[in-house]
Amino acid sequence: MELNVIDLSREDSWQQRGAEARQKSDLQVIGGTEGKAVRRVPREYMSQEMLLEDMPQRSPQRRPKSDSYARRAPGSQVRKTQARPRPRQEVSRPRAPRSYEDPSLVRRQRMADARARQERLRRRKRRRRKQLAARLTVLLFLAGMIALLVFALVRLVTGTDKTDRVVETFRHNPKEQEIPKEEERTLKPFITEDFLTVNEYSRPGEALEEVNNIFVHYTANRGTSAAQNRSYFENLGTTGETSASAHFIIGYDGEIIQCIPLDEIGYAVMGRNYDSISIECCYLQDDGKFTEETYQSLIRLCAWLLDEYKLTPEDMMRHYDEGGKKCPLYFTEHVEAWEQFKRDLGQYIAEQAKL
Repeated sequence: MELNVIDLSREDSWQQRGAEARQKSDLQVIGGTEGKAVRRVPREYMSQEMLLEDMPQRSPQRRPKSDSYARRAPGSQVRKTQARPRPRQEVSRPRAPRSYEDPSLVRRQRMADARARQERLRRRKRRRRKQLAARLTVLLFLAGMIALLVFALVRLVTGTDKTDRVVETFRHNPKEQEIPKEEERTLKPFITEDFLTVNEYSRPGEALEEVNNIFVHYTANRGTSAAQNRSYFENLGTTGETSASAHFIIGYDGEIIQCIPLDEIGYAVMGRNYDSISIECCYLQDDGKFTEETYQSLIRLCAWLLDEYKLTPEDMMRHYDEGGKKCPLYFTEHVEAWEQFKRDLGQYIAEQAKL
């Protein structure tokens, strides 16, 4: 029997010779490892164990040495081991040289940055305020437009009916629509009623039975207003310094305040308080001359009182005409001014009568 020796040192030669031996005969004997001979039997009569033993033992491929795999013996299973962490190498980096800056420059830079931040905040606040003002303006404008539209719609819906009713009433009741002539030519000016508290020094509360004259006075206190002189009369009820008051006070702006009702007496002209009405006038000039506003209000008030009591301009009197007191000062020192006042009063009454 012929024996073939196979060099097992090389994997390629071993595989080639094994294949040639299997092809020649099923009873061929080949050399095994370490010079041992093995008899070859037909493959169909071989058991599973024999087939496994008959399989060529391949040498393991060489693997690169790695920390992830451990060395193993031939035929042993590969066991994966945990990779060992490599120690971290500390890399020393070169440090940049420290720059030494001037502290004053650093402080100035910080202050500049702070001012810049504050300026940005102020601009932001101003922008927000402008936006808010614009929004409010738009809302107010829209609200006004809506109110105007609602008002126009209401007038459109209800205006026609009211106009028709007024026209119809005027046609059926013409007498009720006529304005009386006396009301049409009324001479009463605008008067503010601010009556004094009843007291024994300025408003005794006694009845004024008749009116024969109307007296003109001046306050003898330059630069004071009608309200201040009214307060002076009111305080007399507390202080009791003297007895003084007037039915009316005209301010240097033309306002008229009524202090006492026309059916009560005032303490203005001694001996004539029970049959006269008195008017106090404020002034600004040293000579006692009235302002134009005071002068015109005095004419309107006197015209209305003369019409109420059926008197004439000749029934007007100065405080000087009853007792000799220089009151009002300008009319007593300038008699022509007083006469001109009575002429202006008569002309005003005549003009009102034509209306």
